[in-house]
Amino acid sequence: MTSRDERGGAAYRDGAAVDVAHAELLAALAGRPLVTVDRYSTALRTGYTGPAPVESLRPALGIGCYSAWDPALPGMVVAAEDRTRTRSVAERHGWLRRVRHDAARHLVKLDRPPVIASRCAGARLSELAGPGATVAAIGEGVRATIEARHLLDDLLRAAGVPAVARIRCVPAERLPGLAELRRAVGTERVVVQAGGLAGGRGTVIVSGDADMYRAARLLGPYRVSGFVDGWPCAVTALSVPDGEGGVSVYVDRPSHGATGVPELGAGPLCPAGRDWSRPWPVPAAALLIECAERIGIWGWRRYGVAGLFSVHALLTPGERILVSAIKWRHDESAEVSAVNQQAVGVPPFTLAHLVVMLRGRVGWLADPQEFNQLSLLRATERGGPFAVRVRHRHESPVRVAAGRGPGVYRLDREDRLRWARPAANPADAHADQGEFLLADLPGPDVVCHPGADLATIEAVTDGATQPFHGPASASPFTRRIAAAIEDLCHPCDP
Repeated sequence: MTSRDERGGAAYRDGAAVDVAHAELLAALAGRPLVTVDRYSTALRTGYTGPAPVESLRPALGIGCYSAWDPALPGMVVAAEDRTRTRSVAERHGWLRRVRHDAARHLVKLDRPPVIASRCAGARLSELAGPGATVAAIGEGVRATIEARHLLDDLLRAAGVPAVARIRCVPAERLPGLAELRRAVGTERVVVQAGGLAGGRGTVIVSGDADMYRAARLLGPYRVSGFVDGWPCAVTALSVPDGEGGVSVYVDRPSHGATGVPELGAGPLCPAGRDWSRPWPVPAAALLIECAERIGIWGWRRYGVAGLFSVHALLTPGERILVSAIKWRHDESAEVSAVNQQAVGVPPFTLAHLVVMLRGRVGWLADPQEFNQLSLLRATERGGPFAVRVRHRHESPVRVAAGRGPGVYRLDREDRLRWARPAANPADAHADQGEFLLADLPGPDVVCHPGADLATIEAVTDGATQPFHGPASASPFTRRIAAAIEDLCHPCDP
């Protein structure tokens, strides 16, 4: 019997792509050591572990917030929690300050100035990198413009995104009264967003005067749009210069997202995970892929920017797609979505992104239209990877009981976690067989404060296992695992 991946991915399964990608990355690095700076010190792990690993993607040094684990260990690791033995919301956002001196000491020990791979460039990253280093990331200025929420509608129009995929909205330098906003966007509930970078922070859904008071505290300029009842979704895309003045845009299969899932510790509008295994209606998936293609081409023509980006949208009950944000960066969902590329014999987009940032050649990707058609085919069928984030949702600090750390686990008959084997790639855990990868699980001596990340549940499914039952609802499968993770945690003194 022929599998879905064999039917759709035969053109990519000659095995040569991994060897070519490995050689092209080595050529782009030109002998320079690869260093990652990311919240997760095992960033890029899906590319150098699991099926068809590309060893040149394993960093010489991983700088991050959370500890690394075998088999995802970089050559050296500097992790904030290895020093502070603490996880918290503040640590999650301020970890780079904690490690900058230790990281600098490790960086100067490298034989040559390194290549620094990170989600996005900035002054703090450049300061850490030091003289001679190459920062392989999207520039801060271009990213700030493309991701600015108050400019989104103008950018979508400029990119040629069809009107049917745009949410009715108005820009505002100051906020008028609620009645005027309702008239402007045509809905009773309105969404007010501060004009900064895309994300859940700086967004208020306004239903009445109390919400309007909260919205008025945001810093303008503002984007005001009509509220859309829909399932959050996103698609990861990669634009690669074609050597003839244009770009080729490769689009992954789209995912369904979940936000505001209380049993996972995700507050309102906060992401709880992504699911690439749920099938899509063909017209909606095709339109979202088309939007990503148009945005990728526009980004290159207007700003000369290429590499990884993502398009976020809402999938309505009527199966309409409405674009809600653009993120022009290597975001954390690319770690698990890389499984989609590996499933058809293609190295992860993250590898190509790194080569593009270094102005190297990417010769292992085939025709973009063929690839995107394959993504559309796979999106309409069941099965794929998923990732679910679990955070500490109670009010007192906890520690995880002594255990084996990150790896593949199962639940026993009493719904307790049972270690299966070491792993670091979501494809190594088969949810339909009761397996799941717990990534970034803290060590037993790490104090986890309210809101801290406890673990990410990752796995692949053929479609028999669902991580979410709705845009704000975890499935029984996910709730059982989240409860088992909480059972590992014991109260402790701060």
